[in-house]
Amino acid sequence: MELNNLKPAEGSTKKEKRIGRGQGSGYGGTSTRGHKGAKSRSGYKSKPGFQGGQMPLQRLLPKFGFKNVNRVEYKAINLSALQSLAEKEKVTDINIQSLIDAGFIGKNDKVKILGNGELSLKLNIKAHAFSKSAKSKIESLAGTTEII
Repeated sequence: MELNNLKPAEGSTKKEKRIGRGQGSGYGGTSTRGHKGAKSRSGYKSKPGFQGGQMPLQRLLPKFGFKNVNRVEYKAINLSALQSLAEKEKVTDINIQSLIDAGFIGKNDKVKILGNGELSLKLNIKAHAFSKSAKSKIESLAGTTEII
């Protein structure tokens, strides 16, 4: 076997279907489109969801749901995460920049501190929002909470 006599395996390739090239090709005449009607014409295109004149599904079903345009999306961070961050970095002041540097949030995220977990250090925290339980736990250890 050499490069000049390589050929594909038997039955692995098929001839191209040459449509609309006369009766001798076997695909002349109607060019595999059947007889008459919009689907046999050139430039035919149906709308997405068209069901042959039947009422389409997207018009049969009622509209539902609601999207609040004024919703503010917060990234939730628990006190347990802040405790581990403070111990690892050995800091008492935690602000947005320190959370970005630690990889907890992205630079455009808004942060809400939640009260899950235990806190044993006095921390001064600046964030966009605090839950009631988080605020009470931080202030019980003489820490401060500041809303940005």
